[in-house]
Amino acid sequence: MTVLPKNLSDLGMVRVAVASPEVRVADVAFNAERIARAMAEVAGQGCTLLLCPELCVTGYTCGDLFYQARLLEGARDALLQLAAESARLGIALVAGTPLAQGGRLFNCAAFLAGGRIVGVVPKTFLPNTGEFYEERWFSSERDRTADVLEIGGEEVPFGADLLFRAAGRPSCIVGIEICEDAWSVSPPSGAMAMRGATLLLNPSASPEILGKEAYRRSLVQAQSGRCLAAYAYASAGPGESSTDLVYSGHSLIGENGFVLAETERFRFETEIAVADVDIERLVNERLKNNTFAASRAPGVCRIVDFPLGETAAGKLLRPVPAAPFVPVLCEERACRCGEIFAIQTAGLAKRLKHTGSERVVIGISGGLDSTLALLVTVKAFDRLGLDRKGIVAVTMPGFGTTTRTRGNAEKLAELLGVTLKIISIDAAVRGHFADIGHDEAVHDITYENSQARERTQILMDLANRLSGLVIGTGDLSELALGWCTYNGDHMSMYAVNAGVPKTLVRYLVDWCADAEFSGEARAVLHDVGATPVSPELLPPDENGEIGQVTEDHIGPYMLHDFFLFQVVRLQFSPKKVLYLACQAFDDQFPAEEILRWLKTFYRRFFSQQFKRSCLPDGPKVGSVVLSPRGDWRMPSDACAELWLRELEEL
Repeated sequence: MTVLPKNLSDLGMVRVAVASPEVRVADVAFNAERIARAMAEVAGQGCTLLLCPELCVTGYTCGDLFYQARLLEGARDALLQLAAESARLGIALVAGTPLAQGGRLFNCAAFLAGGRIVGVVPKTFLPNTGEFYEERWFSSERDRTADVLEIGGEEVPFGADLLFRAAGRPSCIVGIEICEDAWSVSPPSGAMAMRGATLLLNPSASPEILGKEAYRRSLVQAQSGRCLAAYAYASAGPGESSTDLVYSGHSLIGENGFVLAETERFRFETEIAVADVDIERLVNERLKNNTFAASRAPGVCRIVDFPLGETAAGKLLRPVPAAPFVPVLCEERACRCGEIFAIQTAGLAKRLKHTGSERVVIGISGGLDSTLALLVTVKAFDRLGLDRKGIVAVTMPGFGTTTRTRGNAEKLAELLGVTLKIISIDAAVRGHFADIGHDEAVHDITYENSQARERTQILMDLANRLSGLVIGTGDLSELALGWCTYNGDHMSMYAVNAGVPKTLVRYLVDWCADAEFSGEARAVLHDVGATPVSPELLPPDENGEIGQVTEDHIGPYMLHDFFLFQVVRLQFSPKKVLYLACQAFDDQFPAEEILRWLKTFYRRFFSQQFKRSCLPDGPKVGSVVLSPRGDWRMPSDACAELWLRELEEL
């Protein structure tokens, strides 16, 4: 039985919530009760940290009522009550409140955990233009006169230089800025991130005007991406005074440039959004980003430890796409395909210009990869104004070639107006078998690879005769698994598909059919897209259909592309990759099958590095690439034992 992690902390994750609670302006008791309700609700969902809006304890729109001693006393009492709730519910809370210190009034975010007020962060940038008048009531953090303030008979750390570290989880460090701070030229959260903060919080009161929603969302995305951090933003809701402004309660949780969750706007009742933030992923991103490593924050910070509860590892509250390379939305997917196709085309066009080549040789099988490579080549020739007849498309039927794939290859070459050559490899391979003493009836790896190498020899020699280049057809997924014949289809003079994963190739071919080509060519391309993936090196079945389906041998490419993204792009451990795969493929594959193919992935990925160490040139199109000259530097003799042992323990 496969044993998965029990708690989110085992996966390097934290469950975070943002809330826009129902408020009444200046009704502190009501507001505190609604905040406590929100704490209880999110605690019931396994959350360990809740962020509420700016000045939510009193209401942001109190105006000159902020001068009233009764209001300020009530706010302090409410903080102590909410601190007690934090211990009872086992959840940390950050909420906005006015607090006085040294004869000055500050707009603050109070951090409550374990029954205590563990720290208070005052706002630095006070908006005082347009509809904002904060300087009328509040002083900036820069005007504070002490590093502590007294609440309930205790001295509490006070200042914008505070960072809050979860006890027992050194990578979970919380930084807080307040509303306008994030809209400033140099947000404090940038320095906080440089000092180690991985979770940035912003209690805000952002009024709604035309276009503000999209701008706010882009701000959260951009700041989380720039800081390589998670960014939680809780905004005041429509319960605030509508004298001159309306507040929508638009709260969001972002992570490294993406929005994980957000609330519905203009709801008077409490609105909550919850997401599992992946702290480990953020730390991994920072470790490999030398720009982040070289960044230095001015000044020093104070670290305050706080207790953070555990969340049981059940269904994750964050997107875990089963196809991380393929966007779910059709419009976004089409845009992605267009961009990739343009990169591939431009890369090949540059190589042709540099070498002065007006001829290329490409092996076509009627399968997905070679079809995509042919389409890229055709568009590159068109872009350079070269005659398509200079594209020599060679189909080389062998022992496993089927009528369907051969027919599609030949028909497509005809429709695209390229030069077609049909060269059977049967006789040459049989002669080679005789030379090396191999029995043709033995369908082993020699039987298969001899065909692949014969095809590559034909392409290379033909390119020499024509003074052209051989265009490679293999894709990123095949390179990751080493599912290519060394010095066979593994080799070319420019590999246009080297950065494209298998799960995306099919979409690219279908996109080309609809966006770049028309007529009969479109129909052929759609049929290619529906063809099973196969090297066609073993004889067809009794019905003349493909008898060798790649995924029957090495596992589903959908799983392997998922593994590739998690292992190479995100550097996750085997147990975390398995857990995420079980989340993503819950209704498709049982955990035991996922584990079996994950072991296959690690074994092949490590053992086949020698093939990737001598790859031909090819364009990078996405965030994962295995070129030894680009993103991936791995010794060919690296051992997989450490990773496989962890899988065995599961």
